[in-house]
Amino acid sequence: MSDADARDARRPARPGGGKRVTMRDVADAAGVSQPLVSIVMRDVPGASAESRAHVLEVAARLGYRRDERARMLKQGRSRLVGIVFHAAQPFHGELIDELQLAAREAGYNVSLAAVTKRRGEADAIEALLGERVEGLVLLGASLPEVELDRIADEVPVVAVASQYSSDRFDSVSMDDARGTELAVQHLRERGHTRILYLGAPGVSGDELRRAAFLRAAEAAGLADAVGVVAGGASEAAGAAAIEDALKRHPETTAVIAFNDRSAQGVVAQARLLGKRVPEDLAVVGFDNSEQADLPYLQLTSLAQDPAQLASAAVEMVVERVDANDKGQAMNNGEHRVLPTKLVVRLSSGSPDQ
Repeated sequence: MSDADARDARRPARPGGGKRVTMRDVADAAGVSQPLVSIVMRDVPGASAESRAHVLEVAARLGYRRDERARMLKQGRSRLVGIVFHAAQPFHGELIDELQLAAREAGYNVSLAAVTKRRGEADAIEALLGERVEGLVLLGASLPEVELDRIADEVPVVAVASQYSSDRFDSVSMDDARGTELAVQHLRERGHTRILYLGAPGVSGDELRRAAFLRAAEAAGLADAVGVVAGGASEAAGAAAIEDALKRHPETTAVIAFNDRSAQGVVAQARLLGKRVPEDLAVVGFDNSEQADLPYLQLTSLAQDPAQLASAAVEMVVERVDANDKGQAMNNGEHRVLPTKLVVRLSSGSPDQ
């Protein structure tokens, strides 16, 4: 029997039942010692070119993967950034995609924790802290600033798409105030004076957008003609709110919704009520999500750039992580506000108008 045949005879079947392939499995299959496999996997001197090639071939065949997290933890680092997101928000999915790319380019991995109906933001954060993440990126954070200050004493925090002023953690968001002004100006230029802001009380960003809407309406001379209606951040909330709002404010000709999901519900329900969009009711959303460009929706929306937000968030959290690793305190919070733009589509009239 050849040496190769002998090794094959000793080689165990690939572990089943989801068991992770270990260095011991690779060593047994390759007919070498576990320390030699470790040398090869760590890519350090001590193995011949032939042995190195053989071990790598066997490892690849067995599907062995290094436990990078365990390796980093042994070095006192995890190089792991935790991301808290809201599972019901499609725009957060777009942000996660960009955040993963930006983190990988910075040499970090990410761990995700979703906020759901049964798990709040604080619980999601605690789950990530239990994984020893080196920094937290919070999408659409709604916790009080004092609570985020407390968390930032433990690990660097960056809030995305929420505006804060703390000197203990960072934030990055689009210019929602300016975006709301652009929406009001756009509708006013299209001849609308009876405009409603369909808000989402208690959701991050709503208070700022509502205040900006009222300021912009007053500046346009519409203070007595506009209104604010409590809605929500989902399609169902938008649909329910606009049906009730149109009963109480039948003169309404335009709506600015808290986000694209809410706006989508407004469009669908308005059509069920016999309203033509945009002829009878113009609709504007927030986020410029992928759904906004769907052929049946063609929603005018205020753009939030996921690539810019993600790049800034990763840059800021990594800067704080690196400063902590070097023992350098960063006492001032950085709060970036990125420019936004209005993407005009058919839901508010012809883009060519």
